[in-house]
Amino acid sequence: MKNHLHNETSPYLLQHKDNPVDWYPWGEEAFQKARAEDKPIFLSIGYSTCHWCHVMAHESFEDEEIAGLLNRHFIAIKVDKEERPDIDSIYMAVCQAFTGSGGWPTSIFMTAEQKPFFAGTYYPNRTRGRMIGLRELLSVIHEKWRNERQLLLDQAEEIVAHLQKESRAGDALSADMAREELIPAAVGLYRRIYDSTHGGFGPAPKFPTPHNLLFLLTCYQRQGEPSCLEMAEHTLLQMYRGGLFDHIGGGFCRYSTDESFLAPHFEKMLYDNALLILAYCKAYEVTQKALYLEVAEKTAAYILREMTCPKGGFYSAQDADSDGEEGKYYLFVPEEIVNLLGSQEGEAFCRHFDITEGGNFDGKSIPNLQKSDYREKYSDEVLERVLQYRRQRNSLHLDDKILTAWNGLMIAAMCRLYQNSGKQTYLAAAEKANHFIRDNLCDESGLYVSYREGKRGVKGFLDDYAACLFAQLALYGATLDGSYLTRVEQLCQEVQEKFRDAENGGFYLYGAENESLILRPKEDYDGAIPSGNSLMAWNMVRLYHLTGDEAYRHQAEEQLNYLGIRAARYPIGHGMFLLALLEQEMPAPQVTVVLGGQEDIAGLTVRIPPDTAVILLHGPTAEYPLKAGKTTFYVCRDYSCLPPVNDLSEIMKNLRGD
Repeated sequence: MKNHLHNETSPYLLQHKDNPVDWYPWGEEAFQKARAEDKPIFLSIGYSTCHWCHVMAHESFEDEEIAGLLNRHFIAIKVDKEERPDIDSIYMAVCQAFTGSGGWPTSIFMTAEQKPFFAGTYYPNRTRGRMIGLRELLSVIHEKWRNERQLLLDQAEEIVAHLQKESRAGDALSADMAREELIPAAVGLYRRIYDSTHGGFGPAPKFPTPHNLLFLLTCYQRQGEPSCLEMAEHTLLQMYRGGLFDHIGGGFCRYSTDESFLAPHFEKMLYDNALLILAYCKAYEVTQKALYLEVAEKTAAYILREMTCPKGGFYSAQDADSDGEEGKYYLFVPEEIVNLLGSQEGEAFCRHFDITEGGNFDGKSIPNLQKSDYREKYSDEVLERVLQYRRQRNSLHLDDKILTAWNGLMIAAMCRLYQNSGKQTYLAAAEKANHFIRDNLCDESGLYVSYREGKRGVKGFLDDYAACLFAQLALYGATLDGSYLTRVEQLCQEVQEKFRDAENGGFYLYGAENESLILRPKEDYDGAIPSGNSLMAWNMVRLYHLTGDEAYRHQAEEQLNYLGIRAARYPIGHGMFLLALLEQEMPAPQVTVVLGGQEDIAGLTVRIPPDTAVILLHGPTAEYPLKAGKTTFYVCRDYSCLPPVNDLSEIMKNLRGD
């Protein structure tokens, strides 16, 4: 039988279009049917490259008996969390309230009014030990709906009331730590949970959280705290040496399942790689160690080769599974490498990348450099042969939807890489992706979330606007094209109009144009991706430094105060906010460039440190005259301004603090 997902464009929903479960997409049709047939709703939230989503799909949603239970007693709804972060945010909070933790797939039982009365994550087909099976759970919920419905309805009202109370409590928070204490408190917490042996923070599983590393590197740069550099550098190096980095094809996997970054969860996400390019670029800027720029470029090469559509947009993710096995695409045994490269080259390759008979992952080997000299550059020609062999041997599912928020992050990463490398390829990729967003993911009413096969998703959320702003600021920094700054100001105004909570501060996740749900969340915690609120804090600080407009300074201060109160509870859960706070309290140098000729703009942005706030004037003014009739640079740093200069090498000394 055909279910109701055949006309969807989400790769995740399309993965379930042939299930015997009569899935509906989220929408009024499903809710009306639930009301008409007096049935509860089973809501399943996931994404197309989620390993445990695949497992639950194969175990349960392809099972005729479970499908029968769902079809007889429930209305089943599928949601792609990446296309509907609003739904995901609310019901993940529900799941955490019920179970104390969360994850995907998220499994929710709720009323036709969208009020949840039971929640969990992955359920096996049948009960295993203390883990209840989906088959048994469906039967229990059906019986309770039929015989003890009021109990479920009361529970639903209680959980909604609880979440609303939590939201109000967040708005009522008062500062229990002065703003100036947040940065040293965060650094102290990072030190406390830092793994000095393996890098990273806390026990396994270890997530990259590159925005935390960006904060630590910037903290070292602005404050000179050596432990910040040590923690960030060691972590970046260990992430690269282990299996988290794909040494054959470039790019980083999702997270490490072990403490040493050897064994990853093998899916690759666009946002991780964007943020990691930014982190490795920052490490290069701070240390001038070529390895960090090389890692960033290898990551970008992977993105441009495998994650970029012909029209310029960046795809979302690649799966962890291949031929039904997690990691199969990435694993090798010595015999196949020797057969491919010959005995001498093959054995050398295996020694260098730790490919052994015993293996390091289920009897096979994840290529890594933990036992090799990571500074030794391996032959690009040999790596290309192994890469092509791997691509012919297995294939990976590609989630080819294009998400506005994640594209914004990658555009910013490509701009930063251009500024560090001087290679036009990266700037061209950033500009092409930005054109794609402009042409396909926005109209006169604003931004949209996603695009695939000629169809746009729903109206954009805060994260889409914040990341798009972040991208425009990066494009301005890389080109000094004033049109990008104009776009920044336009988008900033739209964010204020659509998402701002004028009464309590901060920005809501969804705006007035979006569908109204049972809650209207405001996210401030920085998880795998910086929250929209944190990104907006950084954007507004940067915009103020570029324009000097007091209105933006006021908006930035409001946002920093709003987030500061929330960050006081756990500062290191707010890395992007901390970075914004650092930028406000200890701003990067500001350079006003007065052009003596239009040709003087060429190459300027690759010769000035990327953090610098550059203001471009196309001719002299009373406040900023030309010196000796030539292009003139006015430098301000550490709250003082230096005499104007014509020589860029002289200005570089000032910017570096020489």
